[in-house]
Amino acid sequence: MQKRISILIITFTLAISAGAQVGAIDLNRPGSEHNYEQEHEKKQKYTCPMHPEVITDHPGDCPKCGMTLVPKEEKKHSTLNSDKSRVGTQHSPSDHQSDLSHQSHSIHEGHEMHMEMRSSIDLADPMSREGSGTSWLPDSSPMYGKMFMFDNDMLMLHGAIFPRYTNVSTRRGDDRIDAPNWVMGMYSHPLGDSAQIGARLMMSLDPLTEGGRGYPLLFQTGESWHDQPLHDRQHPHDLFDELSLSLSQKFEHDFSGYLYFGYPGEPALGPPAFMHRPSAMDDPDAPIGHHWQDSTHITFGVATAGLVWSRFGGIKIEGSIFTGREPDENRYDFDRPRFDSYSGRVSWNPTKNLALQVSHGYIKSPEAVDPKTNIHRTTASAIYNLPLGPDRNWSNTFVWGQNNASGEGKTQSFLIESNYQRGRDTVYFRWERVQKSGHELVLKPFAESEIFPVSGYSIGYVHDLSHGNAIDIGLGTQFTISDRPDSFDRYYGDDLGYSFQFFLRIRPSQHSHGERDRAEHVAGMKK
Repeated sequence: MQKRISILIITFTLAISAGAQVGAIDLNRPGSEHNYEQEHEKKQKYTCPMHPEVITDHPGDCPKCGMTLVPKEEKKHSTLNSDKSRVGTQHSPSDHQSDLSHQSHSIHEGHEMHMEMRSSIDLADPMSREGSGTSWLPDSSPMYGKMFMFDNDMLMLHGAIFPRYTNVSTRRGDDRIDAPNWVMGMYSHPLGDSAQIGARLMMSLDPLTEGGRGYPLLFQTGESWHDQPLHDRQHPHDLFDELSLSLSQKFEHDFSGYLYFGYPGEPALGPPAFMHRPSAMDDPDAPIGHHWQDSTHITFGVATAGLVWSRFGGIKIEGSIFTGREPDENRYDFDRPRFDSYSGRVSWNPTKNLALQVSHGYIKSPEAVDPKTNIHRTTASAIYNLPLGPDRNWSNTFVWGQNNASGEGKTQSFLIESNYQRGRDTVYFRWERVQKSGHELVLKPFAESEIFPVSGYSIGYVHDLSHGNAIDIGLGTQFTISDRPDSFDRYYGDDLGYSFQFFLRIRPSQHSHGERDRAEHVAGMKK
């Protein structure tokens, strides 16, 4: 197992590094800033539509975002055109500053329509708003990935792997070396100015690194192994987590719609899946309320339709039909689509820093070991992201989820996550409280029909050894305390429930949104 994990880590790191170096150019050549105005008369300059500060004298790709460089169109100043203009015309400093500002704006304006970073689901949404499935994040959310442009087509690659040692206490705990992981590609192709086709592929090698039982996680429940319900383990994700197509159309300047088909995919139910939330991206563990909130992110058979109004920040109404059954124990195959369940969701991004959603769904027979149980799930969430400056960000998430299971009744879950990143250092926190039945936790034979509250408190820290150089490699640690009723002692022992882990977090570096870079570039030119 350790040998396979080592091979996987090396392969993953080399793949990201190779992709990040495609098209890189050296902008620090001696003399590149010498007599720029005079050289411009002799040779065409090239720049990046998203990063105007990147200027070179030959075509290529932007080293920051991977976009194809475009010819730099500058407004020639009269002071550079003739001796007569130099003698007879003078420009005040304020006029010069205005020209520079206009110059920076025109570079971006000429290409914004066809080079803008749009969501692969709905061309009217910014890419930074795109979460898992068709869910929304705040527009200001950081994006960790590598982008490639092929004319007007866009490809964005994401991913993360957490090679680690984890140790979980109590009789039901375990210690092991493993590596939770995922990788994702998002592609979009415009159909004129008002339509777009999107495609996404998400995969995980969890079946290889985690095995059939998954990794130890106190009080986690859901899915099965060898026809027995898993408990105190997080199940591995399937090899194929998403394979989807979408078609979006812009009807008016502030009104658009889309169709989404996934096999597998994610219906319009719950918040963005935990690995896609900025508040949870540095935490290797899944939430123990996963099957109350966002467990439908891998569903074999999904069809979703949505309408989006860009007024008031952005309002979206969407509905889905999908397969209620969770993925089976064969993590390498494609399960049979059933389309026997449904859901609806309303999302609202009132500001660039806030994303809200409420949703409800009927999930038919989600567990293969308990096929007669159906669930009505209701969720609500708020995600608040606050950029605090260059390379500083604070992200927070609150999620409430309720399962109303046939024969069991209503059970609640609550989650709060917070992630503060400053340069190479990140501190994160997660608090959860979930009501779970004795049947769910396999507390046989005494307490199977009772409902119990369980909680988890996690705090973690990551320091990036490599940061902002196409790939971020962080060294991290996490400590978790698990709270449970005293009656659990007969199953878990009377010791304190806790776990700790040491890990590497390997992922692409943050991709800039562009707006901040343009503002800083203009300010620098004015100075």
